[in-house]
Amino acid sequence: MSSSDDGVAQKGAGYRKGPVLLRGTQIPAQTTDQRLLAAGEGADWLHSDPWRVMRIQSEFVEGFGALAELGPAVSVFGSARTPRDHADYAAAVEVGRMLVEAGYAVITGGGPGIMEAANKGAAEAGGKSVGLGIELPFEQGMNEYVNLGVNFRYFFARKTMFVKYAQGFVVMPGGFGTFDELFEALTLVQTHKVTGFPLALVGTDYWGGLLEWIRTAVLDRGMIGEADPDLLHLTDDPREAVDYVIERGARLAAEEREAVEALRQDQAAAATSSE
Repeated sequence: MSSSDDGVAQKGAGYRKGPVLLRGTQIPAQTTDQRLLAAGEGADWLHSDPWRVMRIQSEFVEGFGALAELGPAVSVFGSARTPRDHADYAAAVEVGRMLVEAGYAVITGGGPGIMEAANKGAAEAGGKSVGLGIELPFEQGMNEYVNLGVNFRYFFARKTMFVKYAQGFVVMPGGFGTFDELFEALTLVQTHKVTGFPLALVGTDYWGGLLEWIRTAVLDRGMIGEADPDLLHLTDDPREAVDYVIERGARLAAEEREAVEALRQDQAAAATSSE
């Protein structure tokens, strides 16, 4: 056995720890196996960055596994603070119900307020009512209308599920969390990281000022393109929001299929001509 096999690295070669190369003072006194098999270790390793990677991986695996067979779905976002007697709550119930009646599952953050309302509408209509919960110090947990729930530790893993398994967003009035979800989806569409992703905002009195700012201050400074404000559809009517997301989503999906087929035909023609 060579000295490097013992875990004592040659000066030039260095010490390899999986894909990581260590040299000089960075070389550990024990090998990974020695630490794994050592008795009397505490629980601090549970909170180390390498272990967090495993937890992150497990969240993606669990989320993908739970939602892989979900079928067509729309994500609904809005405030957790909206009371049950508010008009926004009633509108979100209608959104959830109409989406299910149109053949879509409803995905929310699983919490109270608007999320609960959309889940309620979906569940009472006999559809799939999905909640993607998040570990927060002040969150009340999964609402009672969720019939398929997944809890997450990490926001970014959770937000991936919102986008991956939805064909569009209906966004009700909400706070910073709703803004975050809205602008992440909007950025993905604008940069073509996702295709065929309609976004409907419900509440002209709430969202109108934001859209006016986007169409003036933001556009006038050249921060976005001329067509970018049109990525958002604003309405007061829950039915219009649902119809927009479904119809535009179907149209964009058809355009994407046509583009893919045209590309395949071009590639086939190029391959034939080169023979």
